Formats: sequence, structure tokens, C-alpha cells
Amino acid sequence: MESYRFIVHGRVQGVFYRKFVAQKLRALGIQGYVRNLPDGTVEVVARLSEDQLDAVLQTLKEGSPMSEVEDITVEVLDEDDLLYDGFEIRYE
Repeated sequence: MESYRFIVHGRVQGVFYRKFVAQKLRALGIQGYVRNLPDGTVEVVARLSEDQLDAVLQTLKEGSPMSEVEDITVEVLDEDDLLYDGFEIRYE
């Protein structure tokens, strides 16, 4: 298991993108969070296995019906011991 940080670019705020991602990743049993960033992007931090990475990327690319994903950047976080209680939407 590793912790990943995804930054999603495009029309992803105000189009139910966070709710869509949270529902899909909860269904996959993934822990972490999704939140809007001030620059108009969406951040997803998730703890997952390498086997789950493709499914997560597909979910992030698909997005909600009204969203338009243009690009996704991915990084592996050094904090490999991050613990989350489920998958949540953050409003900070």
C-alpha cells in the first residue's frame, strides 16, 4: 500500500466532481480524501495498492457527467503511513 496525491485539472469544481470521486473510491474500499484547491483544481489523496491504481485513475478521468478532466498529475507521497477513516470530502 502506498499513498498517492492526484491533482486533477479541468472543469472539476462546481460540477459534483468531489461527490462522484468520493462515492466511487468508497465503493473500491480506498481510504483518503478529495478537496477543492484555490487554483480551481481538485486534490485527491488516497492510500491504495498498486493493483487499484488503474481503477482510481480511470475514475478520476471519467469524472462526474458535467465535469471535463484535462490533466491529472500523480505523485507518490513519502508519508507511507498515512491513515484515514474511509474516504471523505474535505471542505477546507
